[in-house]
Amino acid sequence: MIIDETLPSALVTDWTKVPVEHPAPGIKRQMVVGQNVMMCRFTFDPFLVTPEHTHPHEQMTLVIKGKVKFFVSGEERIVAAGDVLHFPPHNRHGATMLDEEVVLIDIFSPIREDFLDANNASNGKSK
Repeated sequence: MIIDETLPSALVTDWTKVPVEHPAPGIKRQMVVGQNVMMCRFTFDPFLVTPEHTHPHEQMTLVIKGKVKFFVSGEERIVAAGDVLHFPPHNRHGATMLDEEVVLIDIFSPIREDFLDANNASNGKSK
């Protein structure tokens, strides 16, 4: 049986080739978007605060650089490079960057449609 369907192509890239967005002062965001999952690389200025929030997406976070005070379900946790966090859907969380630049990799499923700009739905692939 032959399926006449175009499959998405694989992607091999590096972060220097992924466009940088500035969604808010002190925040840089890069996104690689798949069909059902997305990976975001965030760079945060020291002492920046992301308020506690929830969303329907499952989220995994890998701390690449720096130290962060996370608020997870009402508890405070200090995490550093190499630490991994998992937030189930609708889990309340927020973060305060400590005294140095912080780099995080966030993986979301399903895709965070609210992160995609209609004018620039970049997926890290060359056009």
